[in-house]
Amino acid sequence: MTAGRGRVALVFGAGSGIGRATALALARAGYAVGIGGRRPELLKTVAASIEADGGQAEAVPVDVTDRLQVDAALRRIVDRWSALDVVVNSAGTNLIRRRLDAISPADWDEVVSVNLTGAFHITQAAVPEMRHRGGVIIHVSSISGRWADFSGPAYQAAKHGIIGLCQATMIEERLNGIRISAILPGLVDTPLIARRPQPVPRTVLDQAMQPDDVAAACLFLAGLSPRSYIPELIIMPPRLQCIGQAIV
Repeated sequence: MTAGRGRVALVFGAGSGIGRATALALARAGYAVGIGGRRPELLKTVAASIEADGGQAEAVPVDVTDRLQVDAALRRIVDRWSALDVVVNSAGTNLIRRRLDAISPADWDEVVSVNLTGAFHITQAAVPEMRHRGGVIIHVSSISGRWADFSGPAYQAAKHGIIGLCQATMIEERLNGIRISAILPGLVDTPLIARRPQPVPRTVLDQAMQPDDVAAACLFLAGLSPRSYIPELIIMPPRLQCIGQAIV
């Protein structure tokens, strides 16, 4: 039997990058998949690709900074398939002007709102839907949440906050059959790379991870036995990064 057959997943940030790759991987594994994100045309493309391969998908336009939209997205998926087993949050953003001496209060609010407040909205909305049958929540944080780099103070603070959100939720909900994990990727070749202050050389991108690599980690976490869970999963490109050190 396919691993995810009969199970339902909802992926936020699924229009491109890690979210798109994760939605496709879950669908290939047999999950019915909600495709959530801010760009309807991209969501429809991902959903059409899944359905063309014989899978089940539902495109769900949603802005994770808007709690009412997050609630509506979860309700739409539960109403369609009468279940919600896995939620993956890969919605994220960053700024070109990201240094402390350049970022404005409004820019700070934008980064934290998408990367951290969005994660809060998703978690708080998903937990009640999962309490009666258990479930897995996976947030894509970043290795930037564990050690200093040049991703900027707003991005690093938000990604570190995701780790704390996961830990606090897990200790409160563990007896309700809910497991919550953070994935901490290193450099991944995604569209967000284009928002770096300086272009990343092609020679570096050729050694970076691809979205499919992080999607495989999400699929692994989603498929773990209810007897176990992984609080944090660090995944990095070995030629570019290792614990506490990086050349990018």
